[in-house]
Amino acid sequence: MKFSTTVSSALFLIASVSTTTSFTPVQSFGVHRRTLLVTPRHATVEPPVREPETSDRVRQVRDRFRKASQDAANAKGCVAQDDGDESSWWRKPLPEDNDVISDQRPLRVVIAGGGVAGLVTAAACHAKGMQVAIFEQASQYAPYGGPIQIQSNALRALERINPVICEEIRKAGTVTADRVSGLKIGYKKGVFLGLGKQYEKGDWLVRFDTLQPALDAGLYPTVVVDRPVIQQILLEHGIPEKTVRIKSRIANYEELGPGKGVRILLEDGTVAYADVLIGSDGIWSSVRRIMHGLDQGADGFAASGAAGGALNEAEARRMAKDSVLMANNANRRYSKFTCYAALTEHRASNIEEVSYQILLGKDKYFVSTDGGGERQQWFALIREPAGGVDPEPTPENPTPKLTRLLQEFNHEEPGDQNGDVWDDFAYELFKATPEEDIKRRDLYDGSPLLMQGWSKGQVAICGDAAHPMMPNLGQGGCQATEDGYRLAEELATVRTTKDIEGALQEYYRKRIPRTTIIQALAQLGSDLLVDFDKMMTIPLVGPFFLFMTQVSMPFVLRFLYTPEF
Repeated sequence: MKFSTTVSSALFLIASVSTTTSFTPVQSFGVHRRTLLVTPRHATVEPPVREPETSDRVRQVRDRFRKASQDAANAKGCVAQDDGDESSWWRKPLPEDNDVISDQRPLRVVIAGGGVAGLVTAAACHAKGMQVAIFEQASQYAPYGGPIQIQSNALRALERINPVICEEIRKAGTVTADRVSGLKIGYKKGVFLGLGKQYEKGDWLVRFDTLQPALDAGLYPTVVVDRPVIQQILLEHGIPEKTVRIKSRIANYEELGPGKGVRILLEDGTVAYADVLIGSDGIWSSVRRIMHGLDQGADGFAASGAAGGALNEAEARRMAKDSVLMANNANRRYSKFTCYAALTEHRASNIEEVSYQILLGKDKYFVSTDGGGERQQWFALIREPAGGVDPEPTPENPTPKLTRLLQEFNHEEPGDQNGDVWDDFAYELFKATPEEDIKRRDLYDGSPLLMQGWSKGQVAICGDAAHPMMPNLGQGGCQATEDGYRLAEELATVRTTKDIEGALQEYYRKRIPRTTIIQALAQLGSDLLVDFDKMMTIPLVGPFFLFMTQVSMPFVLRFLYTPEF
């Protein structure tokens, strides 16, 4: 099934869900009076009140990020492949005469991939009394990416998995729902023959409220948290010491028969055994390749999403080329965008009014969000063919990435290559960012696996391995978190190992409708942004598009911010 056919289905389903759910009207043009709500657990969710960050808070956020990054680089809480410990449970073949799951014979789960999806899934399974091991392919369990949004629905999933994890992430995070978010026009813009409004650069086109839908559902407001901090919280509070084994890439696996488990072969020759194998190893998943019988070139070491992953510059340049081939073999879709991203230590000029904004332009757009600790995370997405790389630094041009970005989003006459003079805000953040902090990745997503499924026998996939999506909704990590919760809930129903296949199929059955809709919405948002300039030049079409975007956002947010998944 082609992905484009899911868009209309997604919108229809959201409309159906919205019309059958009672709610109060939302004010969509800023943060105003908020309704207190009592959750089913009888805990009142208080609307956040924005207070400027103090110097102590700024120092605390930045220091914690640095410490967590160092802990991750030092593999704190993890083990290397050659640790020599032969006592690990996964090294032993499964007992042939004991398929009844009990406290004395817990379900044994191996997880491929130690990112957010893998760590959350491990924490959820551990909380249900299962034995868990994570095999992480990276040679160093290193920090990756910048801060990510842990949105209200993901916070609820974490709270159900382990309330301590949820509370620690909320304390570490910076609330972004207490200020305005939305879409702006990046440059001065009129419409065809002047038949419509003249937009000035930086004008708001759409503003939306991410707080009231969360409060209406009894959920905590969205926070933004550094990935290494999330990583260390999950390692400390979610799973036992040394659950994660680094330098451990899965080369192959074989099922030993219904209810008899899985034999797993690592690239270093190590053999592991488990009742269940979960592939949370990203968009180029090895587990998915084997499960779906894809070509050998369908997987590889590459980070997912706009944040970029734990790849150095040389690896990133190589992956830009390799990803083109992997995408063809893995049935993944190039989004038409390459993405530059960075986290910069800078107090934004609009920090007290705006938490998240997108500046829209011709074949490009610029995204920024409050990263906490007087830092801004930004993404510059430019439409171009896949596989491109930037020139190597030279004495004449020591900052090739920054040089390109300053040209693409030029805020002074004569403007960019289209003659458009951009809003000053992109320039403000670019100039505050060192060249070495800027990462570049081509963005890929994929069609919902409606026909192929997410499980086969005693093996399943989750997160980006199952439903890679564009970053427009900020739901990639959130949906992976929901996956981890649901996986553990279904596996907790297993009474004998013969029940595993049915439990994994039930996990897929419950998750596929929601993730399909969210994938479609994320792609729809990306595709609309690609053609934004064309739509805005047509009389009536541009204003109608903006009106429909504004009207639909409360429904979309109510669909995303649900306590049930």
